[in-house]
Amino acid sequence: MEKMADELKTETENLNPEQSMSSTGLEDDLGKLLGQETLLPKLGSIDLERELDAKSELIDDKEFNIPQVDTPPTLESILNETDDEEETFVLEDPSLLNIDNIDTHSYDTSSVASSDSGDRAHMKRKKRLPDSFSLHGSVIRLSLLKGISAQIVSAADKVDAGLPTAIAASNLIAVGTSHGLALIFDQNQALRLCLGSTAVGAQYGAISALSINNDCSRLLCGFAKGQITMWDLASGKLLRSITDAHPPGTAILHIKFTDDPTLAICNDSGGSVFELSFKRVMGVRTCESRCLFSGSKGEVCCIEPLHAKTELRDHPITQYSLLAMASLTKILVIGLKPSLKVWMTFPYGRMDPSSVPLLAWHFVAVQNSVNPMLAFCRGDVVHFLLVKRDDSGAIHVTKQKQLHLHYDLINFTWMNSRTVVLLDSVEKLHVIDRQTQEELETIEISEVQLVYNSSHFKSLATGGNVSQALALVGEKACYQSISSCGSQIFYLGTKSVHVMTLRSWRERVDHLLKQECLTEALALAWSFYEGKAKAVVGLSGDVGKRKAVIADRMVEILLHYTDRTLKKCPDQGKIQVMEQHFQDMVPVIVEYCLLLQRTDLLFSQVYDKMSENSVAKGVFLECLEPYILSGKLIGMTAQVMKDLLLHFQDRNLLENMEACIVHMDITSLDIQQVVLLCWENHLYDAMIYVYNSGMNDFLSPMERLFKVIAPPLSAGKSLTDEQVVMGNKLLVYISCCLAGRAYPLGDIPEDLVPLVKNQVFEFLIRLHSAEASTDEEVYPYVRTLLHFDTREFLNVLALTFEDFKNDKQAVEYQQRIVDILLKVMVENSDFTPSQVGCLFTFLARQLAKPNNTLFVNRTLFDQVLEFLCSPDDDSRHSERQQVLLELLQAGGIVQFEENRLIQMAEKAEFYQICEFMYEREHHYDRIIDCYLRDPVRKEDVFNYIHNILSIPGYSAEEKHSVWQKALEHMEELLLLSPSKAADLITTHFNDQLEGIINNLQDQFLLFQFLRSLLDPREGINQDLIHVSPCITEQFIELLCHYSPDQVLEMLQVLEFYRLEETIQTTQKHQLHEASSYLLEKKGDVHGAFLVMLEQLQSKLLVLTQEDENSTQSDSVKDIEATLLKTIALCQRNSHNLNQQQREALWFPLLEAMMSPQKLSGSSASCRYSEHLKNLTMQVLNNMAAFIALPSILQRILQDPVYGKGKLGEIQGLVLGMLDTFNYEQTLLETTTNLLNHDLHWSLCNLRASVTRGLTPKQDYCCICLQQYKRRQETSDEIIVFSCGHLYHSLCLLSKECGLETQGLMRWTCYKCNSSNKAGKLCESFSELKKGSSTSLAQASSESALDPQQIQAFDQLCRLYRGTSRLALLTELSRSRGGERPGPLSVSQGDSALSSVFQNENFQLHLAPPPFTEE
Repeated sequence: MEKMADELKTETENLNPEQSMSSTGLEDDLGKLLGQETLLPKLGSIDLERELDAKSELIDDKEFNIPQVDTPPTLESILNETDDEEETFVLEDPSLLNIDNIDTHSYDTSSVASSDSGDRAHMKRKKRLPDSFSLHGSVIRLSLLKGISAQIVSAADKVDAGLPTAIAASNLIAVGTSHGLALIFDQNQALRLCLGSTAVGAQYGAISALSINNDCSRLLCGFAKGQITMWDLASGKLLRSITDAHPPGTAILHIKFTDDPTLAICNDSGGSVFELSFKRVMGVRTCESRCLFSGSKGEVCCIEPLHAKTELRDHPITQYSLLAMASLTKILVIGLKPSLKVWMTFPYGRMDPSSVPLLAWHFVAVQNSVNPMLAFCRGDVVHFLLVKRDDSGAIHVTKQKQLHLHYDLINFTWMNSRTVVLLDSVEKLHVIDRQTQEELETIEISEVQLVYNSSHFKSLATGGNVSQALALVGEKACYQSISSCGSQIFYLGTKSVHVMTLRSWRERVDHLLKQECLTEALALAWSFYEGKAKAVVGLSGDVGKRKAVIADRMVEILLHYTDRTLKKCPDQGKIQVMEQHFQDMVPVIVEYCLLLQRTDLLFSQVYDKMSENSVAKGVFLECLEPYILSGKLIGMTAQVMKDLLLHFQDRNLLENMEACIVHMDITSLDIQQVVLLCWENHLYDAMIYVYNSGMNDFLSPMERLFKVIAPPLSAGKSLTDEQVVMGNKLLVYISCCLAGRAYPLGDIPEDLVPLVKNQVFEFLIRLHSAEASTDEEVYPYVRTLLHFDTREFLNVLALTFEDFKNDKQAVEYQQRIVDILLKVMVENSDFTPSQVGCLFTFLARQLAKPNNTLFVNRTLFDQVLEFLCSPDDDSRHSERQQVLLELLQAGGIVQFEENRLIQMAEKAEFYQICEFMYEREHHYDRIIDCYLRDPVRKEDVFNYIHNILSIPGYSAEEKHSVWQKALEHMEELLLLSPSKAADLITTHFNDQLEGIINNLQDQFLLFQFLRSLLDPREGINQDLIHVSPCITEQFIELLCHYSPDQVLEMLQVLEFYRLEETIQTTQKHQLHEASSYLLEKKGDVHGAFLVMLEQLQSKLLVLTQEDENSTQSDSVKDIEATLLKTIALCQRNSHNLNQQQREALWFPLLEAMMSPQKLSGSSASCRYSEHLKNLTMQVLNNMAAFIALPSILQRILQDPVYGKGKLGEIQGLVLGMLDTFNYEQTLLETTTNLLNHDLHWSLCNLRASVTRGLTPKQDYCCICLQQYKRRQETSDEIIVFSCGHLYHSLCLLSKECGLETQGLMRWTCYKCNSSNKAGKLCESFSELKKGSSTSLAQASSESALDPQQIQAFDQLCRLYRGTSRLALLTELSRSRGGERPGPLSVSQGDSALSSVFQNENFQLHLAPPPFTEE
């Protein structure tokens, strides 16, 4: 055996001398690999070339938008090409300079293909990174173990070892093969032992499971034919060969050492679990087997004993030797010591039968204690169970937060307590943060060509005697191909072994830097700094130490970022391109310098480098602004501040400069420079800030602003826009100073607040300004502010008075300012009534306060009242009224005598003032007079009356007085708005309606009122009106007089009137159409017809008597309109008349139209003969629907004029009737053909739908999840629905999804019905074969509908239900059969009355059938 190992070593060394295991440097790297770090092997040129060739076949130029190259480069030009000076960033780290550590063949995320990661051109290519990659970087590194991989391939070729089947990793790596050999490799990938032989392999079969104990002294091998061997890993000797530990004929699926080296667990393909106890009695090694779980109770296919690290060996829970087992239906946790005991059973629930059960233990820290956590899953949900031991020795299991995935798992591995690595069924690795359930990275590992254990689960070596359920699980089983050790995971492929580790934090940052993702690298480093990063490796120590290490690394990156930003700047092109480049890069540098609180770095090294480029310097200064405004950057060096102000001034960004100044620390500013700069550029906010903060001077800014706005105001000139802005700033500044707030933001220091308030007050009430001229009026500052904006200045004072404490000095200040205000405004006539009113409103509010200490002479209020109500001045009437109203509402009412106030208000026509006073005294009826006299608010009186009479809160006497007052003024209200008055009367005066109508003398006003009242189109609810027919007839009488054109339209909408009286009224006014309408409504159709016929004949007579010179073409249009109305009258009533009555209507009408044409001598009839013929044809066409054609012809020929052979005049009429007959016959035939074709197409499609087969979506029942062919019950049928779901009939019956009707079973899809509660009934496949179909009405009636829903459904069916095709075809065939009298022949009786075509609701919906491809 040792000879075989030596032979294998020699073979591999000869095979690949570059990878010889004797290389010292490689041994050191392998030591790192199996200890802390992972080897990143160098990709050989042959391998690279082969991989590129394989991938080049998949690249499509069009798909990747690869441009065509006009002249391909020569080999010589490529070899002579110099390296780009702008190389990617490489850190000064000696470990990165080792050629074997360069990350050229690590399988990274899909954003960076492994074949391209070593290509410099690829590194420079700008790629959009996926979100998880840019957020977390590359979290894991997957590397090929070349030494082990090469020796596995060599062993298969040279010593017939077979393909690899299982792997186990500890300090050593063991690989089992299909021919029964176990290859043992050390940390340097050197082959140390080759255990077993091909002869034993032929007897025992392939190695199906491996396990190494804790101290790496023993190896257990399980075989496909059921044998177990134990080897000494130090000497390579076979210690035990166990053949009777479990039932024969079953393969070993799992074999695991526990923490006790004398105890192991094995699981066979029969689903049983056995405990193996190793003993040595008198030098003889023995093995005792005990069955822990029998496969007859449920097949176990996964086992996992709890292993504790060395530092956790004393944990109290380790004494129980816990073992987790997963069967196909549940999870069990048992304790092997001190005695066998089941601690937990957890059923799966409904799962995909092909999913693989997975188990994994790990110790985690929860609530200040470390306890084991069991992760188990089957399918796409991972459950976490925390296992604890209480003081009594009992074990408790608590559920933790589940992990829901969107893929099917085949492996679960803990990397550490927060990070797990999952492998899905399409061989993608997913790195997940357990606590946040965030996916950190995804890697495709199909290139590993992972080994699956399917043959052992199917037990092919022993004849395949396993259950079908276990064989189905085995399709995806790869338990023995993946082994974890510490923070590494080993993956066994068919020709290779790969190892995966988590990258350290520094590696993750450097990995992004190599790909020139500097922004992402800084963001990732900052997440490490904040402690928010996931899967962190390599950071230790306290928080401060960790932050210091990361901060140093970030500073290096920032300096490099700065150099790279300047180096990568485009030298040519527009200045906008350069600005855009720096705007993308510079803010990132500033952001992270401020986050790290390294302003020293920002304003020294970084700023010095940026100053070398003028564009970069400008962008740098501009990007400081948002940080200054947000308060993140308060102070900066004097040089940078100076440059910043100059830059803003040069770019004319004055508003930005002002915003920055007021947010900066005053120590950074040159006060003289800034004040001068601000005054020149009108930056008043900044100027005030510098005066206040820099010099504690609060008065100088006010003096300078007053000097600008006072002269134009005192001269009576209008201010410019800039002066208005200055005045507003001055008001706000004074308000802030008096309130103790700094301008424009912040607060004044508390010790300065009283001083500032006193200074500002003393300044405002100065008698004269500092440099006053001799003609300056007193109190210039108060006067200026009052002229500028009286209301806002008084509001500032009001707010200040609110803040005043009630001490002696404050009272004196208030009284003093009030006296000055009165002196300035009352003694001057240059203030408007609005301004004076604002002052007295302000005073009234102050005097109305409960703790008022102000004194104001009451005679001043009387003077103001006289001033506002002066009748000799009619200007600004509404303004004066509004000012006085505000004064009264503010509390000034107490300053006046109420009777005098009302008299003066009435005299001045201040009706709103009167309303205010009357409302205080509850004289609501008098307010109606106020509204009616006020021309502006007249229309509002209706709403006022309605509110008083409707809204609760008023007494009955008050409401009655308002009601009586409104009744007295009703005629005035009607004149104001008849429609609104009618609405008011309907609501509140319905009982007085007849009295109101009788009292109205103006007939036109009465007409307007009745129209608003009775016309439903006016919007008044007619149900609320109770009027006698006399009133309605009175309205119709007035309507005939004032608006005869609207009588007919109104008669059609009115209801309550008597027909006889109304007919007399319309006949009296000679309104023929209205009379005809009423006669028809009465039922006298013939009388109505005679009225219309008489009117038509009179108009025809007028036409025939016209002179030749007359040009009354309107008379023809008038005749046509009358004729159409007469025809409509005949058509409406012909349905309800017999043949004789119809002829009595239509033949006189025809005679009336033909009689003018007989008078051939009349010139008028000759001129209009063509028009009259057309009108006659209209009569013939319309009467043909009701009168038989022979009868019409017979009546025409019986005419004495035409009976003598003069048929020339009616030749056109007869030919027109025959053309109409031919057209309608063609239309009938075409319609019949379309209906036949439509019916045939529908039947063909129905037949095709019924006979079409159904395709199920899956081959198992959606309820029991068993395959449809598994169950053998004779009464069980397979039900397939059109939605694609498949069920057993017994399963559907168990869910109450079957209903027997008329001897047939009707089935409902369980899944669709549970998701859609309306529950459409689907037809089963067997029913569709029989041709049974269910109408929509039937399907809906079987669902649970309440009576209201059934009624609504029936109404919908009636609405859309048309005449059936069968009824149409029957009618058509009956009319076309026999003698074929034609569609116009109804002379055989009234059979046409029962025809479907004579129904007025009949609608024929014709549409071509949809086009279907053959």
